[in-house]
Amino acid sequence: MKAFASRRQFLKTASAGAAMAFTAASYARIAGANERISLGLIGCGGRGFDAHMKGVHPYDKAQNVEFTAVSDPWRQRRERAAARAQEWYGRPARQFVSYQDIMALDDIDAVMIASCDHQHCLHLEAAIKAKKDVYVEKPLAMNMEVLNRVFDLVKASSQVVQMGTQVRSYATSAGCKKLFESGAIGKVSRIEQCRNGAKPYWYSWMNRAEPVRAEDVDWKEFLMDRPMRPFDGKLLTGWYGFREFTDGPIANLGCHFIDLNNYIVGSKLPLSCVAQGGTFTWKDEGFTCPDHCEATWIYPEGFLVHYSTNFGNSSGSVQKIYGDEGTIDLTNRKGPTYSLAGAIKPSKLPKVDTVVEPVEIPDHFLDWLQCLRTRKTTNAPIEAGYYHSVPVMMGARAMDTGKRQIFDPQKREIREG
Repeated sequence: MKAFASRRQFLKTASAGAAMAFTAASYARIAGANERISLGLIGCGGRGFDAHMKGVHPYDKAQNVEFTAVSDPWRQRRERAAARAQEWYGRPARQFVSYQDIMALDDIDAVMIASCDHQHCLHLEAAIKAKKDVYVEKPLAMNMEVLNRVFDLVKASSQVVQMGTQVRSYATSAGCKKLFESGAIGKVSRIEQCRNGAKPYWYSWMNRAEPVRAEDVDWKEFLMDRPMRPFDGKLLTGWYGFREFTDGPIANLGCHFIDLNNYIVGSKLPLSCVAQGGTFTWKDEGFTCPDHCEATWIYPEGFLVHYSTNFGNSSGSVQKIYGDEGTIDLTNRKGPTYSLAGAIKPSKLPKVDTVVEPVEIPDHFLDWLQCLRTRKTTNAPIEAGYYHSVPVMMGARAMDTGKRQIFDPQKREIREG
């Protein structure tokens, strides 16, 4: 194990029981450790504990990978993740309060970043500087300057990076891509998603059953580059509802939509964006993210993209790609369909909705694990993160300012226009 960067980090690590049972040297003595890929989990909340750990577990034996270290500012969360490692591998993962202590470990090959939105870029930047491969959650960035810096850093490195936009690795998504590339629906003019619900998603992340005590949380580690303020357990568990830590539904949900569009139709970055939003239904808890919002982008390929969320009524959800010879309908969770619905030109497509034929591709987590060994480009590389981050940041700025936002690809900046 490397020496820690500071005495403060050492004391923080010691207080968290970070050097619990296994040092880097003791892990190296485990049979097969030279071939084993050692994973560190940064952020042990719902996404890290449920999605990342469970997503890797079906493949960990075949791919010879193991979670050997976890970090989280909240003690109960990192203890829970370490206990799962004990259950799966027969030995607990080492526990850390700070992500920096995982970066300092020589024996960690790759990290999975499942932290809060305001932390993604900073954690990714630290991982690349520590020469570790990365799986990082979305949306990637909340700041254009930081996004450009981290993008350039990743591109200049040899590290394998996978963005957490896992929908593009569904067999149905690959099927839609193949169908679109065949020219079946003709020229696209509009892509839309209305993603509605009865209640904002951040309410479910508030931990009401388990009290959050200040003594169990490293508050500064959670805030990172945000201004210090008194401890607030609601902010820790319900951060998805506060604009200081996330750009809200246009970013959190819209990034999936934008990324899937890019994957299927081959688009990259929009020319412009307008957006509006507000809190019209759920006003009781003091959250700052809007429960209703919509954004519209124009892309240089010559089509319009529209996203909206209504968290006051769950009806009316839709997701479609409209061409002049037909439509791809991704609304049904059981699987997308296509037909000549709405065609304005002669079409060879069927009149009735027909299931898109899936194209088998590796699961998103498996794709990343395989690329760790082959060093090939992942299905959602850093470019995918850049191409979804820019549009959703444009949407957030347009909503906040009420002014149209323009992306300048030469200067790599967003401006009003």
